[in-house]
Amino acid sequence: MTRSKGAGGANLVARAGWLRAAVLGANDGILSTSSLILGVAAAAATPHTVLITGAAGLVAGAMSMAAGEYVSVSSQLDSEKALLTRERRELSEDVEGEHRELSAIYIERGVDPGLAPTVAQQLMDKDALGAHARDELGLTEATTARPVQAALASAASFGVGSAAPLAMVILSPAGLLAPLVAGASLLFLALLGAIGARAGGADIWRGTLRVTFWGALAMATTWGLGALFGKIV
Repeated sequence: MTRSKGAGGANLVARAGWLRAAVLGANDGILSTSSLILGVAAAAATPHTVLITGAAGLVAGAMSMAAGEYVSVSSQLDSEKALLTRERRELSEDVEGEHRELSAIYIERGVDPGLAPTVAQQLMDKDALGAHARDELGLTEATTARPVQAALASAASFGVGSAAPLAMVILSPAGLLAPLVAGASLLFLALLGAIGARAGGADIWRGTLRVTFWGALAMATTWGLGALFGKIV
């Protein structure tokens, strides 16, 4: 069985969207957890304390990402449902007006003015709400908001990202904990920056350098504040 180009394109769009979201979640996990670890380590905390702090940061960050993503995507889903409800009502109250509206959309997209009303009528005969949702509102199956899936994906990707600097805390000698965590985290960030740029069709080197620069800045700032408070307290 062959798949249509349209279905394949929709699947590619969906996969690219989720890949970018996963990369961003892992990015956040690496950056926030490594910065937290470096800040606590700079304050002269013991490796055991650093590990507990990093683990707490992983759990708190993952739950925060999940909650935030769920609320955000749920709001998007509510908006989509409201738009579909309004469109369903308009179709029941003025089907001819909706037909003209859909015809105008197809004409604007390049369909012959004499053919557009026929195309609109055929699509509306098959699935009027689906035709208007897709071509008027821009809502498709590939872009439908899925709050639970988004929340789980964000929490999982953040957790995977956070696990990387935490693993370095466990594996690193006490005297080399900070430089090894920082170096490994920057390496992971660079790799994810390249993956994210590739998924989005952007320049790989630019995306990698951008993520690495801001990651290094965040870690250095947190380290400096941790060292400062370590001397004061």
